[in-house]
Amino acid sequence: MATHSAERGRTTRQRLLDAAVTLVPEVGWGGVTTRMVAERAEVAPGVVHYHFASVTDLLIAAGLGFTTALLDGLAAELAARPGIGEGIDWLLGELSQYSGADPASLLVMEMFLASTRLPELRERLGVQIGGFRAVVASWLTAHGYRGDAEAAAALLAASLDGIVLHRALDPGLDPAALAGPLRAMFAAGQTAPDPMSGPRTRTRRTEV
Repeated sequence: MATHSAERGRTTRQRLLDAAVTLVPEVGWGGVTTRMVAERAEVAPGVVHYHFASVTDLLIAAGLGFTTALLDGLAAELAARPGIGEGIDWLLGELSQYSGADPASLLVMEMFLASTRLPELRERLGVQIGGFRAVVASWLTAHGYRGDAEAAAALLAASLDGIVLHRALDPGLDPAALAGPLRAMFAAGQTAPDPMSGPRTRTRRTEV
């Protein structure tokens, strides 16, 4: 009996989280209300506050659950790419499914904006993004990047966010068309000096 009740509680909680994820892109972070979540989840309004102390707590949990899955998925897929060039191509290919006006993009944008006002969200979202950048930095290093891998990872992550934002304003922007410049930037970090030569010798460039 207790097991059944606990499972029902988990199911209801997930329905509330799913409802919040769909509502934020539709009405904005600040526009979501208890009644709206309850109606979307098909539960009584009091159920929302049984599981979450406030709508804000619900939105933070829902948003962070979404970004955890998104970033973990990207990190895992990127780690499987055999080279930096292939990884960049894959990431840009993935961005083609985000127009900047799609629900996923709008949810993340709303989260970034809300994080400027909510310290808890800012801290936890920052930890998630930091973890993603750490995976990217390790992947870069493992594939021969000899520059500042942490800085390069931060630049790549910020570039992805920026591309989505620009696509919201310029729907014709093709992420794949940006592969060349990004490849060139990271190719520069794969330049290593010849250990048998002096400080003024040419360097060997590894193609990305």
